[in-house]
Amino acid sequence: MTRMVAARQLVVHVVGARPNYMKVAPLYADLERRRNVEQRLIHTGQHYDHEMNDVFFADLPLPKPHYQLAVGSGSHAEQTARALVELERLFDELRPDLVVVPGDVNSTLAAALAAVKLNIAVCHLEAGLRSFDPSMPE
Repeated sequence: MTRMVAARQLVVHVVGARPNYMKVAPLYADLERRRNVEQRLIHTGQHYDHEMNDVFFADLPLPKPHYQLAVGSGSHAEQTARALVELERLFDELRPDLVVVPGDVNSTLAAALAAVKLNIAVCHLEAGLRSFDPSMPE
């Protein structure tokens, strides 16, 4: 009898800003223990300052990002647009089975939109305060 082996699934996590790292770290660590999941960490470069970026990768159970897009500063529209263009190109190349988008930053919107337009499944990962305060939309 031939035994079927499940194909490895490629899960891509897109981070760009400090709040994303803490949300992705436990999920990344859990999926890392599974034999049928391959992961890639993409950093858009929305935050790039050492104190808002590098120190977290040293302290959290996350690898150094596999891809650094370096979208940099700009208005919300400019930053989101640069991330969208770069992520679409990368997703088209990688063809992931799932894109994980944590939080509510510009990188989150860009990654979700790029994935949906390429018919790639999206998982929105959120954690934190639920104040129900309309002046704090995040």
